[in-house]
Amino acid sequence: MKNTDNNPAPAGCSTVCPYLMVDSVEKELEFLKNVFSAEITEELNQQDGSAMHGEARIGDTTIMMGKSREEYPARESMNYVYVNDVDETFEKGLQNGATSLMQPVDQFYGNREAGLRDSQGNQWWIAQVIETLTPEEMQKRLSDSEK
Repeated sequence: MKNTDNNPAPAGCSTVCPYLMVDSVEKELEFLKNVFSAEITEELNQQDGSAMHGEARIGDTTIMMGKSREEYPARESMNYVYVNDVDETFEKGLQNGATSLMQPVDQFYGNREAGLRDSQGNQWWIAQVIETLTPEEMQKRLSDSEK
């Protein structure tokens, strides 16, 4: 079913959907559900019962994923996700098998950010807006920090 607005994507999908190639669709869907409260919208299983394709929705974005195979090997991805509470999300990630890439820290451009690597190698950079700045204010802070 197509969206009724000017979006050519199917209803419920964002115009651009990240696509992850992972060794275990089930593990990735579980991670997204537990850490980001993702809604699992699709899971297609092969005859052996393992998932070959999955889709999860985080906020307004659909993330698709497929099970790796010889012609399409697993690949690491980098994803940037805005959340309401970076510290809480970071802890949930660690509790669900992720490793820390960067502890939560306030950035000069107004975001609090942290980085996680999930058990399949994907990087999840999480951000919380803590201050709204103009591009000029961000540039000044950057310039001041380089002195």
